[in-house]
Amino acid sequence: MSAPPTELLVRAGCPKRMVFGPCGGVRDDGSCEVAAHPCVFLEPPLPRWTGPAPAVPAPAAGGLIERARRHPVVLTDLSVRPFDRASVRAVVGVLAPVSDGLLVGEHAGRPDLPPTLLAAEVLAAGGRPWTTLACRDRSRVVLEQEVAGLAAIGVDGVLCVTGDARGPGVRPDTTQVFDLDGTRLAALAAAAGLSVAVPESPDSPPVGLRPARVAEKQRAGARLCVLNHVRDPARLAAFTTAARTAGATLPFVAAVAVYTDEPSARVLQRFPGLHLDAGVVERVLASPDPAAAGIAAAVAEARALLAVPGVVGVNLSGLASARGEETAAAVKAEVARRIREEAA
Repeated sequence: MSAPPTELLVRAGCPKRMVFGPCGGVRDDGSCEVAAHPCVFLEPPLPRWTGPAPAVPAPAAGGLIERARRHPVVLTDLSVRPFDRASVRAVVGVLAPVSDGLLVGEHAGRPDLPPTLLAAEVLAAGGRPWTTLACRDRSRVVLEQEVAGLAAIGVDGVLCVTGDARGPGVRPDTTQVFDLDGTRLAALAAAAGLSVAVPESPDSPPVGLRPARVAEKQRAGARLCVLNHVRDPARLAAFTTAARTAGATLPFVAAVAVYTDEPSARVLQRFPGLHLDAGVVERVLASPDPAAAGIAAAVAEARALLAVPGVVGVNLSGLASARGEETAAAVKAEVARRIREEAA
């Protein structure tokens, strides 16, 4: 397994020990999500990828990347009860028939089964997992083990992220590791033969530098970019155009906010670097039937985002409903079904 380059140094002052920053959690005022100072990656130049270009594996037959060459794809967030295999089976049973891939998340305050084991459960239930690997809680050795395990069981792909930092009071008895950042992890996963996706936050400072980050992540081995929420399609189009100008040629999957009640809407609005259309949120919540309004709003957003050049699919993102995982899965499944019907 090839090593990420070591000649570049961790940027002084970054609490996540990043070489290829900034992370997606920079606040709107440019401050770090972890420490009480500005993000140390706000000013150019950004570090360039100087490691070897990993070999690009052929996309899995019938997988999300291969399907995206033929029609718009739907990547759906998988939200299940932690450490509950029955919940995985139930939710995958609802989402897999209408999704081109299931994005298995990784949460700072909600630990779950190890990534390889969780992915195996999704595969056994009939889903195509894209497994998130984060650097916060895993040393490089453990990440190498997970990469090897995921390659062995045949996941559709991995989403390589640096990871959100734990907030004050969240597991203060544990150490946040950050041996690698998302870009170096992407190189590690690509060298193991996995299809690699990477995230980017178009609306997070420094906005002007983020398109070039996509090109650097592609040089490290990324084959797909999953974008965070933006306020409107025009903002997304400006970002994808700038990324192409910077040299990125990989396809984009755009985030669609799925919410049908107050808790599921507000949880999306509290993350730094993520922006929703506040007017749409308020109209959904004020509707006599917020569930129906939320589903319709998600489908409309998907339709608009899929019209942006370079966008090959959407990621149905968010809690969807505060009424439990099965209800949330049914909401996302209905959104996915309508998107696929429109795209047919």
